[in-house]
Amino acid sequence: MKRILITNDDGIYSPGIREAHEAVKDLGEIYIVAPASQKSGVGRSISIFEPIRVSEVFVDGLRGYAVGGTPTDAVIIGIFAKMPSKPDLVISGFNVGENLSTESVTTSGTIGAALEAATHGIPAIAISVEVREEAEKFDEIPKAGDLRIGKKLLRSLAKRILEKGLPSGVDLINVNIPYDADDETGIRITKLARKVFKTSVEERRDPRGKQYYWINGGPIKKAPAGTDVHALYQERCISITPISLDCTSKIDFKIVEEWLGE
Repeated sequence: MKRILITNDDGIYSPGIREAHEAVKDLGEIYIVAPASQKSGVGRSISIFEPIRVSEVFVDGLRGYAVGGTPTDAVIIGIFAKMPSKPDLVISGFNVGENLSTESVTTSGTIGAALEAATHGIPAIAISVEVREEAEKFDEIPKAGDLRIGKKLLRSLAKRILEKGLPSGVDLINVNIPYDADDETGIRITKLARKVFKTSVEERRDPRGKQYYWINGGPIKKAPAGTDVHALYQERCISITPISLDCTSKIDFKIVEEWLGE
């Protein structure tokens, strides 16, 4: 029997993880291992200087393991401590809030968990659903909204991967679904946009007058055609981005040799 590990970065109590389970529960033996609390934005960080506590929990009748660490920790604990063998597929999601562009690949805990699975040779899906309001992303237990289309797509993708694997050269796929997706919503195979957030820093004062800073910034919703940002925000389509672990620049190394020679 195939084995599937489900994780996320919104925390094990997020409704997105239960919806993911509902989508694939008949495709194999399901294990749920996820952070005990909200861990958005931690990327692929790993806990190497402190112990990791793990508790068995039941959420709406589903057994899972709540990990006192990061999404990457959860994947490692799942693979090497809670499953009898490596899973055939890792699903990270549903994440509440879109994960787009090269920024999210390096900062998203959702994608970080999928990247960790890929390093162990396990195909992975990172799947996220756009929110109507940015504030919805940051609740302690985010609201997942209507995932009917997302569940149909996730099931289809999971089934395809379990039967055929990912295409050669692809280690994981990053999926982003519009909040208003319906049965007529198109699908685009995309590349990562360069940027999706307009970064800003606010200087503030605490009640004692001490200075502190708050990093924020809203989304940039315009990007070149063919990118994930353009597909989601401008075309209102589902974006599926194939991702490789190899971050090596795709240029002729002679160019670098010549540059060094100068």
